[in-house]
Amino acid sequence: MSPIEPLKHFSHQLNSPEKKFASHNIWQRLHIDLPLLAGIVLLTGLGLVILYSAGNQSPGMMARQLARLGLAFMAMFIVAQIPPAKLRLWAPWLYGVGLSLLIAVLVIGTIGKGARRWLDLGLFRFQPSEIMKLAIPLFLAWYYQDKPLPPSKKCLLIGCIALLVPVLLTAKQPDLGTALMLVTAGVCVLFLAGMQWWIIIGLGALATLFAPILWHFMHDYQRQRVLTFLYPERDPLGTGYHIIQSKIAIGSGGLFGKGWLEGTQAHLHFLPEHATDFIFGVTGEEFGLFGGLVLLAVYLFIVGRGLYISSQAQDTFTRLLAGSLSLMFFFSIFINIGMVTGILPVVGLPLPLVSYGGTSMVTLLAGFGILMSVNTHRKLLAR
Repeated sequence: MSPIEPLKHFSHQLNSPEKKFASHNIWQRLHIDLPLLAGIVLLTGLGLVILYSAGNQSPGMMARQLARLGLAFMAMFIVAQIPPAKLRLWAPWLYGVGLSLLIAVLVIGTIGKGARRWLDLGLFRFQPSEIMKLAIPLFLAWYYQDKPLPPSKKCLLIGCIALLVPVLLTAKQPDLGTALMLVTAGVCVLFLAGMQWWIIIGLGALATLFAPILWHFMHDYQRQRVLTFLYPERDPLGTGYHIIQSKIAIGSGGLFGKGWLEGTQAHLHFLPEHATDFIFGVTGEEFGLFGGLVLLAVYLFIVGRGLYISSQAQDTFTRLLAGSLSLMFFFSIFINIGMVTGILPVVGLPLPLVSYGGTSMVTLLAGFGILMSVNTHRKLLAR
């Protein structure tokens, strides 16, 4: 027998359809969607590379970020094991618990940087508003699952009330950025449920009419952010400083950037919040337009995979839930990059899975765990 024959036999066994099916089946039984996981791992890897530079090569910051990533991936894996039927059962209870915690924040919450957003549990503290990023899509998907779609005016009104209550409680803290994401989460469910365009346009017109009233109730720093968005050069060393420095950082990167660890805006502390909200400015400066487009391509792959999972969902509940979580992820990217590049007002939202942070990362990966649960349980049921 030729010496190469055993190698051919081994190669055939390794690449046989049975072996591939067994490998694929393992991921299914672990309830892990491999393409989505690959996109998330790639994104978090790029995020760590960017954060290492943005955080001035701080070992402590990297260690904390890695620990939070480990906790977040653990949360994703645990949530992925929960069947959609149980998520449907728990949805109204999770919404109720989230509302109770938001009320508790206003009464006994911890104050930090002038805002009351956290609950201190001794060993750690967390933001209950982050829970509502999952609770609102879960609750609205649960509510509309057995309703005729598109929903009636009465059903839309009930859904809007269920959305506005946690949004107002979050805005009261004040946390305008998270409140905006809660609105986005709820509107995505309503849109996917078939809310007519004339209603969407009407609500937008109504919001415009009430803008002067909203302006009256806004905090002074929130008004300054709106004014800075309209004309940042009016106070270049004050309220306009963040956005001006961010534009300088992104513009100075050119096509291919200055090189990793070679950025000056962040390392010389011209760019504020360069490891959190304005980390995309560091990306643009060090990796240029090309690096920014690569990062956006990874983001779009993850969003596209989430929308594909939504399109393949087996029922109304899972379709609305998966679609709204995917769109909410997209809008969180759009809002952060929009504010860093100056096309949107600054609202204090991190760049998902890239910015330094904790609670939001755990919530986000738990949401991806829900997407994996929707997809893998569907396939197991289909066999």
